[in-house]
Amino acid sequence: MSATEFDKPSLLQRILPLLRGFDFVLLLLVGVLAGIGLLAMYSSGFDHGTRFIEHGRNMLIAAAILFVVAQVPPQHLMKTAVPLYAVGVALLIGVALFGITKKGAQRWINVGLVIQPSELLKIATPLMLAWWFQRREGQLRGLDFVVAAGLLMIPVGLIMKQPDLGTSLLVLAAGLSVIFFAGLPWKLIVPPVVLGVVGVSLIVWFEPQLCAEGVRWPVLHEYQQTRVCTLLDPTRDPLGKGFHIIQGMIAIGSGGIWGKGFMAGTQTHLEFIPERTTDFIFAAYSEEFGLVGNLVLIAAFLLLVWRGLAIAMHANTLFARLMAAAVAMIFFTYAFVNMGMVSGILPVVGVPLPFVSYGGTAMVTLGLALGVLMSVARSQRQLPSEGSGPL
Repeated sequence: MSATEFDKPSLLQRILPLLRGFDFVLLLLVGVLAGIGLLAMYSSGFDHGTRFIEHGRNMLIAAAILFVVAQVPPQHLMKTAVPLYAVGVALLIGVALFGITKKGAQRWINVGLVIQPSELLKIATPLMLAWWFQRREGQLRGLDFVVAAGLLMIPVGLIMKQPDLGTSLLVLAAGLSVIFFAGLPWKLIVPPVVLGVVGVSLIVWFEPQLCAEGVRWPVLHEYQQTRVCTLLDPTRDPLGKGFHIIQGMIAIGSGGIWGKGFMAGTQTHLEFIPERTTDFIFAAYSEEFGLVGNLVLIAAFLLLVWRGLAIAMHANTLFARLMAAAVAMIFFTYAFVNMGMVSGILPVVGVPLPFVSYGGTAMVTLGLALGVLMSVARSQRQLPSEGSGPL
């Protein structure tokens, strides 16, 4: 045996350096959520052919993306912010001009393959805003927050025009989290919150008049107005627009404390729950695993968000802190909005439950987001901290 053959490193020896610095607490939490997702998909997708296998494949693709992106240092990720944002906005403009329409929404474009550019903006927008605040670090003024708001509203407005309320809310939430953690003054936060609370209260109070037939709200599309009115009173159209919410609440309630058991959900297996492998998979999961299963799922999501914020607090640069915090809040927004709409406390807006709902594009986006978070975690382990400061 030659010396060259003897010294050749094994596959494990070559892989271990690539895993150095990985946050294994974060990986454990993601693994728990992925396991819950596979269980829920196996049961809810039992008559959807290969959906369970495809869900597992999508998870592997997301894991590969996570691994690759985690190898890229945050300072290199920052260099992609402007190009990614510019390409994403250009594609959204292309969608508005000559996009493909499906089910009444113009959200896709053919660039050799059919893609949905709004998914890219879920990551590109907070990336761009984090880049902007990094450039302005130490000299932030009120005008800088105005510019950031403009950078945020461009993609949000283009996505809402498609129309796609769910994705626009996710992009808006991700962008606002960056602006908030960058140091947005409370005097600019409180007035919109107060106005929002007052507005929602007025809508609830005057619901019979506002949701009467023939009344049109000037701000929202007709289907968006219908969703809000259906949320306030799903029995208004129990076999039509309100069917999703009613069946979701029935499934969640019928699960009780311990649930009906794996593969034993009647609402699920008798096909009363619509979109039970995608947007409403939380209802199918709740029916079979009950309150205890829901508490485990919610705890896993809260711990994932906590871990993301902990990584953000100890990041080495403002850009890394803002991106890690934004990713953590992306997971919170996804989970909160999905569980809220299935439970009947938020309008149905088509937001998937991370790692649980079926969907290749959403899973790829989650893998990319986790890769960014892992990149920040690795950088703070490999470099001495320069003092993170407040978020």
